[in-house]
Amino acid sequence: MKTIFLDREWMAAAALATGVPDPVEYPDSDGEPIAENTQQFDWIMMLKGELDDLFRQDPNVFVAGDLLWYPEFGNPANRIAPDTMVIFGRPKGHRGSYKQWLEGGICPQVVFEVLSPGNRPGAMTEKFRRYESLGVEEYYIYDPEDFSLQGFIREANVFRGINPMDGWISPRLGITFVHDGASKLRIRKPDGTFFRDYLEVTAEAVAAKERVLEVEDELEEERQASERKLRAERRKTEKERQAADIAKEQADKAKEQADKAKKQADIERQRADLLAAKLRELGINPDDVK
Repeated sequence: MKTIFLDREWMAAAALATGVPDPVEYPDSDGEPIAENTQQFDWIMMLKGELDDLFRQDPNVFVAGDLLWYPEFGNPANRIAPDTMVIFGRPKGHRGSYKQWLEGGICPQVVFEVLSPGNRPGAMTEKFRRYESLGVEEYYIYDPEDFSLQGFIREANVFRGINPMDGWISPRLGITFVHDGASKLRIRKPDGTFFRDYLEVTAEAVAAKERVLEVEDELEEERQASERKLRAERRKTEKERQAADIAKEQADKAKEQADKAKKQADIERQRADLLAAKLRELGINPDDVK
């Protein structure tokens, strides 16, 4: 079996080196639902979303939920879909499936399984053996029905059970499992905050959106108030300008009338001076004329 696997590794390397298309089809779906009930779904979504958020600044950590993982080139029957898996050393991005030979041969280092009533002991034992043989470093199993949590870590190429789980810090993820076996599991991030479930994140997102809308409404009211004030100031300025124009026009008319009156007075004075001069020529004193 190991020889066949090594042969397929060689074939995968040869295909990558030569650029020859892989004739084998690797389906992106196994036809199975993501979860069997809402409780399992909520936990899968929480793990996927919060782990994505935890490593959002690291471009080389890929987190996937219910994604088919093909560990072996040329063997599409060899596949498994962890509820959540974390792969260090691989870039973020969308994938239809995780084909390990196209991912630098890197095996998912951390795997989570969330149990549901449909999980049979035999199937879970088979998953345990497969994850162990494939090279997974940390494997966690949580049952939201009875709050039981199991953890396994790779030592000497085999899984060793972690006991106790309460207070356990994941070497790869840096998260702490807070669990006393009798209450809902809580997962604490390195910064001290806890993983939030889908409803909490949704409620926070809704509250944030509502606050954004409130701020936008406040800004719009301020903008409209500023525009009204500006229009009022412009109207006031326009009225003042018009009043100033009218006052200037009146002043110009008054000056024009004053100039006309002065001109007329000058004409009358000139006429009086000419008349006085004629009277003097006739030997009449103008002052004696009434």
